Amino acid sequence: MSEQVFQQDPDDKKAPQPGGPYLVQMLFKEPVPMPDKESMTAVMQRHIGAVECFGRDKKMTGFSALDHIAEFKEGKAPVQLMVMDCIEFTGKGIDAFLMSQMWDCRKDRERILRECRYQVVATDMLAGALPALERTNLDADFVEALAELYPACEAFFFQNCGKLLLAEDVRSHQIEGADRFIRFGVNVRFFNIQGTEDKIIDTVGMSTLLLPDLQYHFRGMNPNWVVNHAYNVASYLLEYDNPIQDGETIDGVADGQMSQEIQWVCRYEDALIQPPRAVLDINMGEYASGRR
Repeated sequence: MSEQVFQQDPDDKKAPQPGGPYLVQMLFKEPVPMPDKESMTAVMQRHIGAVECFGRDKKMTGFSALDHIAEFKEGKAPVQLMVMDCIEFTGKGIDAFLMSQMWDCRKDRERILRECRYQVVATDMLAGALPALERTNLDADFVEALAELYPACEAFFFQNCGKLLLAEDVRSHQIEGADRFIRFGVNVRFFNIQGTEDKIIDTVGMSTLLLPDLQYHFRGMNPNWVVNHAYNVASYLLEYDNPIQDGETIDGVADGQMSQEIQWVCRYEDALIQPPRAVLDINMGEYASGRR
């Protein structure tokens, strides 16, 4: 675990906005050309379904995802998927705080950010209007298409949650359905509270789907058990469109496994640690810390 000390910043203005774009940065050691229009269209269709290239120039290629229609008061429009041209990557915006929570490639994170000097940025547009489950599958399909289109990619940085994954881990995963978004787009973070035995585990990324992130403030339990609980609860919230009401309970943990014999109370609160967002705070009963 990291020994670095960080200051809380509950007014962090750089944080992604709830329901905002899903931003992916693909990192490369050398500059790469944008694939030709026909190749891009074929790969996108194979992963996403019906698409139409609506724009292409030296800086960007844009696709309409024709099976995914966003509805607004003003009318309907297909979600757009944008892939930018390769540009230099300086690591701007990736600070020590973000790096401290890159658990998935902890051994490689410094090397990746040092060696990769180029990036291709991709994002969705209008997808915030889709139902959460539909958006998760579309964005995960998009990521898998990008991994195929750019075989030289070394790593994916998912800006909405601060997660860094080796490209090979993205290509070789065996996850199906909406849980792919949990893998790509939700980060479970871990913090020790200086001067105490208290710990905080929370998630970042669920707010992209307009679902609550999770927060645990506790002591005395194996943090790995809590991390697993967080991933399971995040998957549950996504699958059932967050059925948990303020004050309701959820299965707790006994000997590392979720148990119906233990019930933890859930409350909606503001996050203790940046970025600012609403969280579902899970009171871990006898293991809970802080004032409730």
